[in-house]
Amino acid sequence: MKKAALFFLLAIFVCPLAQSRECSKEKAEAAENAVDSLITWKAVYESYRRYSSCDEGSIGEGYSEAIIRLLADRWSELPALDALGKRSASFERWVLSHIDSTLGSEDLQKVSDTAKTQCPSGHIALCEKIAVAASKVINEG
Repeated sequence: MKKAALFFLLAIFVCPLAQSRECSKEKAEAAENAVDSLITWKAVYESYRRYSSCDEGSIGEGYSEAIIRLLADRWSELPALDALGKRSASFERWVLSHIDSTLGSEDLQKVSDTAKTQCPSGHIALCEKIAVAASKVINEG
């Protein structure tokens, strides 16, 4: 009887966790739609929290494009990214992993140069990580 009760309790708590890590067709469609509206770091973070289990293929490329566009075109918002990254180290690692060859080398070079020369005070560690990630992709290309 105790084993049955323990199994039941485990099923109640573990199944929702497993489901949140899966990418259902509905979740993938929602992620695909959400990628088009990632124009702030807060939106990227919320999408990461909801849909990171769907981060592959065209959805992953969409995330990469949004992240590189934010870094290349909205550099002044870097402090918001840093604040979110300090709250969630896994989010920061995920963002850095999306600095890839999805967009052209000009965008990556802009991100690398900006991270090296226009880093806001107090955000040096993140700027260095961004510069390293971008430079690595540029050098691989």
